[in-house]
Amino acid sequence: MGGCFSKPKPVELKIEVVLPEKDRGKEELSAGGKGSPRAYQGNGTARHFHAEERLPAPHPYPGAQDCLEAAVCHIKDLENGQMREVELGWGKVLLVKDNGEFHALGHKCPHYGAPLVKGVLSRGRVRCPWHGACFNISTGDLEDFPGLDSLHKFQVKIEKEKVYVRASKQALQLQRRTKVMATCISPSAGHSSSTNVLIVGAGAAGLVCAETLRQEGFSDRIVLCTLDRHLPYDRPKLSKSLDAQLEQLALRPKEFFRAQGIEVLTEAQVVTVDVRNKKAVFKDGFKLEYSKLLLAPGSSPKTLSCKGKDVENVFTIRTPEDANRVVRLARGRNAVVVGAGFLGMEVAAYLTEKAHSVSVVELEETPFRRFLGERVGRALMKMFESNRVKFYMQTEVSELRAQEGKLKEVVLKSSKVLRADVCVVGIGAVPATGFLRQSGIGLDSRGFIPVNKMMQTNVPGVFAAGDAVTFPLAWRNNRKVNIPHWQMAHAQGTTSPAAAWGRVAAQNMLAQEAEISTVPYLWTAMFSKSLRYAGYGEGFDDVIIQGDLDELKFVAFYTKGDEVISVASMNYDPIVSKVAEVLASGRTIRKREVETGDMSWLTGKGS
Repeated sequence: MGGCFSKPKPVELKIEVVLPEKDRGKEELSAGGKGSPRAYQGNGTARHFHAEERLPAPHPYPGAQDCLEAAVCHIKDLENGQMREVELGWGKVLLVKDNGEFHALGHKCPHYGAPLVKGVLSRGRVRCPWHGACFNISTGDLEDFPGLDSLHKFQVKIEKEKVYVRASKQALQLQRRTKVMATCISPSAGHSSSTNVLIVGAGAAGLVCAETLRQEGFSDRIVLCTLDRHLPYDRPKLSKSLDAQLEQLALRPKEFFRAQGIEVLTEAQVVTVDVRNKKAVFKDGFKLEYSKLLLAPGSSPKTLSCKGKDVENVFTIRTPEDANRVVRLARGRNAVVVGAGFLGMEVAAYLTEKAHSVSVVELEETPFRRFLGERVGRALMKMFESNRVKFYMQTEVSELRAQEGKLKEVVLKSSKVLRADVCVVGIGAVPATGFLRQSGIGLDSRGFIPVNKMMQTNVPGVFAAGDAVTFPLAWRNNRKVNIPHWQMAHAQGTTSPAAAWGRVAAQNMLAQEAEISTVPYLWTAMFSKSLRYAGYGEGFDDVIIQGDLDELKFVAFYTKGDEVISVASMNYDPIVSKVAEVLASGRTIRKREVETGDMSWLTGKGS
């Protein structure tokens, strides 16, 4: 990104992206639908952003006095395809050698701080070993999620066969870079009943859609609405860290939304969408017109339907307040968790050090059986039992009993009665799409919104993303799959490719013809041990396990016929990220390749 130069002069912000001639006829994202393609209307005036007037990026080296430069290695110290962490005074840098060129980047993944040197270098990008985020080694840009921010890219030069890296002290300390974004030139004053883009749902998909629009130079009004009372936060973290406070969970600070002109309507419920008149109607009667609409409403947790279902102190963990209250009620007392999926097991693991007793009730024989298979499920169950968690399997709750309105006992269909001061229910979720039933926007029989590879619904100008969609999975020959349903049934509370969907939706709002191509990646953390999973394993018919299940140091390959369709591991990093890269490259992994225990096929570049 260059060296320490003087600060660039301010440039008047004009917004337009010039499209190739063949794309000139595409529908615009302007309220009036007139003017040049991708010239967005704001306050009735077209703003243009020409190719030679790109948005001025803040320079990574604000002044020579703030920079460090040092020789970090000899050019022969790294082979092609190797990475190394190197010290540069105020911090570490990730040095990468790829195709004979050196690149220097931030060394930690901005998502949760994973050391990228332990990740996977492939096809010009490095993939995080923990959660699968991908960064372009030439630019540092985030190319696949999770997370929101990119890496700093530092200047590299070769002199007398030594590799020198030049970086600003600030960039070395920050270890993350938020992409430059356009600011809103169409404030809501005088326009309160219309917006250019309306996003329903403020989870990962909704927030990433809004940020991508701004990163791509879109400067008109964006309204993000959420049922929640808070600004967007990291919901998957709730069940992993029940004590977490809102400031630890927030995806962006309040000032970010103000600075980027992204309006967030909290506690705002859309009850109907009028696609003919492009209007959303809210529960309080407020009506908002839109030009483009993203539906990312997420899911609603399933609840118990047994006798006593409305007693106090029974939770589904949807908000930070829910999570915090569960911990307070469980401290030194008896906790019951219903459902041995990821959310339930994460909560059970977290409460073992807080509660007097933790019991898990599950209909299946073993936890995670349909998701991870019998053998892996049983190994994880043993880990929980050694941490004082008691399991009641192949049964369900028949009654919740209260004393003075508050939970006192959980009665099982097996007639067993469990003492309980607090109960957490994690038995799956359903798409929160009831408000769309009469809209004309297509829903399948289970309430999911079918979309194409560009995240478009059956209605022009209406896109959908996140937990409520079904879509074609590129690396499974565009088979129409239901990743959210598969994950929501078994992995409620973990991650999904929602953020990637949000970005693709934004790009297609801007007529960029982007297609979804991400490989699903999720993780869970229990008793300080992490399990990682990549792929789409629904319908697996065999599990090939390498390593030691009893020691919880293993990799499990899930196969269907002759093909590996997903992988899970514990204490085997970065194998899940490696497999994700191979799958993302379009290469099919055959069952025979993983049966031998020879992992040499993973050392290539995935081609």
